[in-house]
Amino acid sequence: MKSFKIFLLIVICFLNFEVNSKNINSDLIHKISKNIRCLICQGQSVYDSQSDFALSMKLVIEKKLEEGYTESQIYDYLKSQYGEWITYDPKLNKNTLLLWLLPLLVFILGGLLIFRKIKFIKL
Repeated sequence: MKSFKIFLLIVICFLNFEVNSKNINSDLIHKISKNIRCLICQGQSVYDSQSDFALSMKLVIEKKLEEGYTESQIYDYLKSQYGEWITYDPKLNKNTLLLWLLPLLVFILGGLLIFRKIKFIKL
């Protein structure tokens, strides 16, 4: 009877570990898929989209996690397959310089236009 209790305790601990590891994987899948852009639904993340592409990306992310890939390795893999544009947080390099500078340029030009309008109104 004592050995049965020990066996039961081991099985319960194993099942609890399995459930916790699936929750951790599920949380990581959600985190990664929120940071990946859906190529079909231009304005949505893979997490929000229900397109075939988004569903297959979630499966790819899950498969890579099961293979032992880390979060950064998965991002690197997806960038190598689909380009830097697939992430919502592209790195600053010569190919993404326009992405980073365009909002700043629009802000500066808007400020200059407002300043000129105010100066023109005072005259």
